[in-house]
Amino acid sequence: MGYNDVYEAWKSDPEGFWMEAAQAIDWHEAPSKALFDKGGDMYEWFADGMVNTCWNAVDRHVEAGRGDEIAIMHESPITHSSKGITYSELRDRVASLAGALKMRGVEKGDRVIIYMPMIPEALEAMLACARIGAVHSVVFGGFAAHELAVRIDDCTPKAIIASSCGLEPGRVVHYKPLLDEAIEQASHKPEFCVVFQREQEVAKLIEGRDFSWHGFQYGVKPAECVPVEGNHPAYILYTSGTTGQPKGVVRSTAGHLVALQWSMKNIYNIEAGDRFWAASDVGWVVGHSYICYGPLIAGAQTIVFEGKPIGTPHAGVFWRIIQNHRVKSFFTAPTALRAIRRADPDGEWIKRYKLHDLQALFLAGERADPSTIEWAQKHLGVPVIDHWWQTETGWGIAANPIGIEELPVKLGSPSVPMPGYDVRILDEGGHEMPAGELGAIAIKLPLPPGTLQTLWNAEERFRKSYLTQFPGYYETGDAGMKDEDGYLYIMSRTDDVINVAGHRLSTGAMEEVLASHPDVAECAVIGVADELKGQMPVGFICLSSGVERDHAEVCKECVRMVRDQIGPVAAFKLCAVVERLPKTRSGKILRATMVKIADGESFKMPATIDDPAILDEIREALQGLGYGKKVPA
Repeated sequence: MGYNDVYEAWKSDPEGFWMEAAQAIDWHEAPSKALFDKGGDMYEWFADGMVNTCWNAVDRHVEAGRGDEIAIMHESPITHSSKGITYSELRDRVASLAGALKMRGVEKGDRVIIYMPMIPEALEAMLACARIGAVHSVVFGGFAAHELAVRIDDCTPKAIIASSCGLEPGRVVHYKPLLDEAIEQASHKPEFCVVFQREQEVAKLIEGRDFSWHGFQYGVKPAECVPVEGNHPAYILYTSGTTGQPKGVVRSTAGHLVALQWSMKNIYNIEAGDRFWAASDVGWVVGHSYICYGPLIAGAQTIVFEGKPIGTPHAGVFWRIIQNHRVKSFFTAPTALRAIRRADPDGEWIKRYKLHDLQALFLAGERADPSTIEWAQKHLGVPVIDHWWQTETGWGIAANPIGIEELPVKLGSPSVPMPGYDVRILDEGGHEMPAGELGAIAIKLPLPPGTLQTLWNAEERFRKSYLTQFPGYYETGDAGMKDEDGYLYIMSRTDDVINVAGHRLSTGAMEEVLASHPDVAECAVIGVADELKGQMPVGFICLSSGVERDHAEVCKECVRMVRDQIGPVAAFKLCAVVERLPKTRSGKILRATMVKIADGESFKMPATIDDPAILDEIREALQGLGYGKKVPA
């Protein structure tokens, strides 16, 4: 069967399609049906089945006689270490940690926050929670104490599992002080913390609250897998816009298992015994789906990489790891490829390594520009496949499913919708747009298994965020079009979320921080096109009346505040003081127009603009920051 056959098979019988896909999972009790309609656009997948994620990711492979095969390979060019963990070793380590959590009172449904770098123990913590039915929420290690505190208050964890530190090229990132500060800021207090002490920094433990990783597990009885209902939350993952209102995507257990098992074979062509590498972080959705769960559910080997695409130690580190571990499918962000290309434009590092086992390179996280794809195709000699998905969906909405059929690559397109996704291009009134015309991208409900079922403690916000704009559809927040062949093109965001090096960040959250500066009366943050990172945030601030301070000093303070409250991941470095912001007469800031000026694009003067002369000041400010060079016609 080719792609069209498979997609039509789903469309003609969705229930039968997903029940058949569910047979690839080990069930404690098989579900009676796939889709459970709860009414009002709410639904669940495989809700009455009983299943355990950890069993499917670890134990069943040991039971099948594959316990001596490598499950996790850790590569850290920063610490110069490389080590493998077999499926048998992983089962024992996970069962031990799960047993210790259980002994300390963590039960099915309790939340556990995980705040760790790219080390195998992060995956072990996730799997240990899944083993006993606890709900984990992984927080990216680079996030500031304030952001961690917001998440603590939203998901109210019984415990936090952390590392003493993370490692960046040339520096140690001190996790424990950030954790202590976050707990102090949060209204909710966890009952205890487990700290994995790294040799690069041993953290100070607070007596009565903190336990060391190894001491915590000493002498405990290993835990068995606890079957949970199919609709039981597997995890909560916070996505953009969390400074004021947390937005915790809830992934339910059974749908997550079925979707990831299906995607590993059909999208990435990965089966048991294959070697798969997603160069991301466990703090992001790619890390959940395709570093931890997806490869292990499929019985493949996954690589946990603690490093950067360049500088740890050079622009060939990705290719060295692919060669040494005979990686079959590799997944990274366009940002990483752009960084490598900038450091190695002629692909000299690629030529040093033998990449015989590599069958495809997958890109996701932001729009992959055609020139970067062409560069990679030329030097790697394998298909370079852009695919599109979101934190909310958990797996590819649109992809080139090489496990079914390798479709022709169209530069600038993430290819075609996957089974389960009925993707439509709609105008503002919800009417379908003809091929080639730009509109809002929406997906007809129900969304497939593995996608978000709701937001944590915020069902009304879930409806408002995703289901109300186009009744009967999930609103993706992206704008784009379809061509005559059904290929999708994702053109831009339709909200204020910008994409910095594959990380979706809310400009509204950054504005909230800038607005809290005592000398700032008003502000706006926009995302401007950046050759390396995709987009970079630029802040404009208007000082309060009577403030006569050095502009550079105020900007420096604002940059520091964003770094402290949102974290270095925001990459907020560009800030300018302006007299006024361009607005409509009703007071709405014209951010889209500001972006066009920054990117050197022509624009139509908004009919509702209050004072067109303000745009000249914005252009001058942007030119001072190195943007807006081309003056629009």
